[in-house]
Amino acid sequence: MHHHDHGHVHGRVGAPVSRSAKFLALIVFNAVITIAEFVGGVLSGSLALISDAGHNLSDVLALMLGYAGERVSERSPTPRYSFGFKRFEVVVAVVNALSLAGIGIYIVYEALMRYRHPVPIDPGVMLPIAIVGLAGNALSILVINRDRHANLNMRAAFLHLAYDAVSSIAVIAVGITLVFVPRLAVLDLAASCIIVAMIVVSSWGIVRDSLRIFLQGAPKGIDPDAVRRDILAIAGAGSVHGLHIWSVSSAEVFLSCHICAAEGSDPADSDGLIGRVNAMLAERYGITHTTLQVEARALCRLDDGDCCR
Repeated sequence: MHHHDHGHVHGRVGAPVSRSAKFLALIVFNAVITIAEFVGGVLSGSLALISDAGHNLSDVLALMLGYAGERVSERSPTPRYSFGFKRFEVVVAVVNALSLAGIGIYIVYEALMRYRHPVPIDPGVMLPIAIVGLAGNALSILVINRDRHANLNMRAAFLHLAYDAVSSIAVIAVGITLVFVPRLAVLDLAASCIIVAMIVVSSWGIVRDSLRIFLQGAPKGIDPDAVRRDILAIAGAGSVHGLHIWSVSSAEVFLSCHICAAEGSDPADSDGLIGRVNAMLAERYGITHTTLQVEARALCRLDDGDCCR
C-alpha cells in the first residue's frame, strides 16, 4: 500500500514593512557619512579615513542591495517560481561580499603607493570626521540591531556596520596618536591594512553561507544524521531514506524524505505519522516546510538495492 502524503506548514512570506523603512533611512544616513569621510580623508591626507569611507560605502551598497533584496523577497510565489523570490537575498549578499573584496584590493594598493611616497596627514581634520563617522555607525547599529538575525541580508548589513564602527575606532586612535607624534604617519597605513583584514573576514563569512544555500547544503546548525535519528525515534517510523535538508533563503529551511512504516504499524495511519514527524521537526529544528512520503513496503529502488534501509 502506497501513501504519498505531503505535510506543508508555511512560515511567514513577507518581511515587516518597518524593516524596509529602516533600510531606506540607513541608506541616506550612511551615504552622508561616506561623503563626509571621503572628503575629510582627501583634505587631511589620511588613507585610513579614506579606507573607512570605502568601508562605509560598502555599508551603503549593502543597505541598498539589502533593501532591494527585501522588496524582491516579499513578492509572492508564482506557478513558475513556486518558492517565490527568497533566494534573491543570497544573490544580493554575494554581490555585497564581492564589492567588499574590490574595495579591499584598492586600499591595499593605495597603502603600498603611500608607503613608497608618503603623504602628509592633518589629524586636526582627520579626527573630528572620524568621530562623526563612529557616531553614525553606532546609531545605525542601534537601528538595525533587533533585526540582525532575520535573514542573510540583515546579517550582512549588520556586519558591515559593526566592522565599520571598529575601523572608525582604529582611525580615531591613529588620529589621536598623530596629534602628539606626527612622525608616526605609518600608523595610518597600518590602520588601513587592519580595515582590509576586517573586510576580508566579513565578506568570507557571507560568501561561505551564501554558497551553502546555492549548493543546497544542510543549513548550519542542523545535523542531518541527528534529524534522521529523531525521525526514526517517532512511533511508526521503521526506516528513512532520500533525506534532503536545504534552504531556499537564509531564514527558511526545507526537508523532504521517504519514511518506511515500521512492521506491524497501521498502514492507514500515514497522516498520523506525518503529523508526529512534522511536530518534532518544527519543535527541535525549526523546520516548518516538509514533504514526507510514507511507504508501507519497498516501492522504490536505488542503484545499490532496497531503498527502505
